Amino acid sequence: MTRGALLAVVGLSLVGLCIEPVVAAVPDGLPAQLDPRKVIEQSERSLGRYLGNYRLTDSTGVSFSLGDYRGTPLIVSLIYTACSSVCPPTTQHLINVVEEASRVFGVDSFNVLTIGFDARNDTPGRMAQFASIQGIKFSNWRLASADPTTIAALLRDLGFSYVAVAGGFDHVSQTTIIGRDGKIYRHVYGDEFPLQMFIEPLKDVVYNRSSPYSIGGILDRIKFICTVYDPGAGRYRIDYGLTFGSVIAAISLLIFGGLIYREWVRTGNA
Repeated sequence: MTRGALLAVVGLSLVGLCIEPVVAAVPDGLPAQLDPRKVIEQSERSLGRYLGNYRLTDSTGVSFSLGDYRGTPLIVSLIYTACSSVCPPTTQHLINVVEEASRVFGVDSFNVLTIGFDARNDTPGRMAQFASIQGIKFSNWRLASADPTTIAALLRDLGFSYVAVAGGFDHVSQTTIIGRDGKIYRHVYGDEFPLQMFIEPLKDVVYNRSSPYSIGGILDRIKFICTVYDPGAGRYRIDYGLTFGSVIAAISLLIFGGLIYREWVRTGNA
């Protein structure tokens, strides 16, 4: 089983706990009562899809485009500001994992965007209030909303489903990891997902596993290999033993390659 499939299976076990009892349109003809399995299936079909260059307005009233984030991994969380049960604890958990990710990768290695999907009520002012109440203070974390048409298109891209019920919305807690190229790389489900379920796919896109074999690409591969989870400490760390071994191996390969090239040149000129 691939890691993506494994994460989807784990997500299904969490999703039953994350459907919130809270009337609006049901995306893609889903029934008025969400079926967690079908919701996850629809969400997973969005993997590999490019996220559209939608225009949003952040909590300070500044307009921006999602394309502005291209070149840096992006974490997208979906909430609605009137939510009183699932969205706040999901956001608190995301704060904790983003803090750990910032410690491991650096705060400039990725961005976070919380989007209010209740287009009618999630105004910039309400998003600012939500950020204040939740204590979101990261420099790389923005909250935003948009008009109903834009929100509907954005949610389709993300494969996100919800239904309106008395007092709010039924929805699955979904956090999405977007790659540097703007493609949807992974969804993480639940309001208290395991740290590794978030960090491992983020590590993939931060260290760009498809990076070319340049000096920067080689360094990213070394960082990728040497960033490991310590279950005893419950956090990630750099394994300096692996780092030293990787550096020695890289230097040895360069020296060996240089010797082969020199011999090839000498033989060619003989």
